[in-house]
Amino acid sequence: MSHLHQATGTAPHHVPLIIDGREEPGQKAFDVISPYMNKVCWTAASATPPDAVRAVESAQKAFPAWSNTKPTLRRDILLKAADILESRLEENGEFMRTEMGADVPSSTGFIVPLAIRMLRDIASRITSICGSVPIVETEGQSAIVYREPMGVILGIVPWNAPYVFGVRAAASALAGGNTTVIKSSEYTPRCYHVMARAFLDAGLPAGCFNLISTRAEDAAAVVNSMIEHPAVRKVNFTGSTAVGRKVAAFCGQHLKPCLMELGGKNSAIVCEDANIETAAPAVLMGAFLNSGQTCMATDRIILHSAIADNFKSTVKRLLNENSFAPPPTLVSMASKARVTEMITSALSAGAEVVHGVFHNTTSSQPDSDVPKASMAPVILGNVSQDMRIWKEETFASLAAYVVVTSDDEAIGLANEGGYGLSASIFTEDLRKGLAMAKKIQSGAVHINSMTVQDEAALPHGGVKDSGWGRFNSDEGLKEFLVTKTITWMD
Repeated sequence: MSHLHQATGTAPHHVPLIIDGREEPGQKAFDVISPYMNKVCWTAASATPPDAVRAVESAQKAFPAWSNTKPTLRRDILLKAADILESRLEENGEFMRTEMGADVPSSTGFIVPLAIRMLRDIASRITSICGSVPIVETEGQSAIVYREPMGVILGIVPWNAPYVFGVRAAASALAGGNTTVIKSSEYTPRCYHVMARAFLDAGLPAGCFNLISTRAEDAAAVVNSMIEHPAVRKVNFTGSTAVGRKVAAFCGQHLKPCLMELGGKNSAIVCEDANIETAAPAVLMGAFLNSGQTCMATDRIILHSAIADNFKSTVKRLLNENSFAPPPTLVSMASKARVTEMITSALSAGAEVVHGVFHNTTSSQPDSDVPKASMAPVILGNVSQDMRIWKEETFASLAAYVVVTSDDEAIGLANEGGYGLSASIFTEDLRKGLAMAKKIQSGAVHINSMTVQDEAALPHGGVKDSGWGRFNSDEGLKEFLVTKTITWMD
């Protein structure tokens, strides 16, 4: 693990802000803690509200020129940024592993390549942005509907898939001719910095993409100073529902539209006629990919009683065949402590560990090579719907199952609670699967594949407490454009 921390006696790397095309060390700094050894891996600039306002005003100044660039120029810059990110793939994956404890398959094999594909897809859609020419009622009158850039877009992004979230927030805004300020997560500032650098190195003009990081205790003041600035025309937020409520409320006070991509408590329904050899690996992958730290992760497994025993024995076999060594690492010791408490509470209320090993501890032996914030994958059984483990997003390599006797009961459980981001249905009857999918209150339903699916061609977002608005595809671009109607008398 020599890559995880600086050598003794050397100053740690410092991650700067990016404002108006220039890197700034900032007047304050905060430590970035690697979850592997619970030690400082580097420091990052901690922006103040005045820094954030300067970033917004820089983007405001850059907007007129950028909004008037030809679509082909914007496309070419974004494509070049994708090439640069691809050329630095291994290094960028390493930063993600260091900052948030991701494994190689999740970082270099999944998150970074997905971000590159998304960036290229967004770039390819730029030249197709257009309005319409409706026929109006009045004789001798004509009309045209334009789709125009909005202005400065504020993007607030989390830590768990930094390159994906950074690309879709920044590139979607830039593609439409907007400029943007991205407020990165305090857990993964270096990931966001190297992503922003790729855009600048690709020739993006100064001020079009400004990057702000700040310590957690200053985040609310820094974000609010940007939301209330008149130049900010829209906010997109990806993160927890709890923080999303606060951001949306503040946007509402200032009449700023916002796109909210929030948490999920995602269910996988395994029907009586499911192919267990298809369902079991997909459910496990959905639960444990990226250490379960995905908004679309499979938290709840709903099994039909007719196949419950077969499913459980298949899961046990798969877990025995695929050991998790080292065990998945969570983003922080605080996250591990929170999840440990949730499991302990469930066990004390009658739940049981049916697969995996759970130790009620939040620390490792001092000389152990096991990551400090690691937690072995766990599947709980005998859970009840009033347990936190069933109701709250866990964000860990953890899932729980219940057994039902009908498809209607399964749908009722899947719709229970406030979330509505992603769901899975496993059945060999596609007609039945489609009928069930229509009844599930969720932004996405995947038949015979895992709950974790996010790709450029598919609109992504939730309903209910999982938010509103969509990223990806043409719908994602429209989120960052304003519609203007012009009429004239011929």
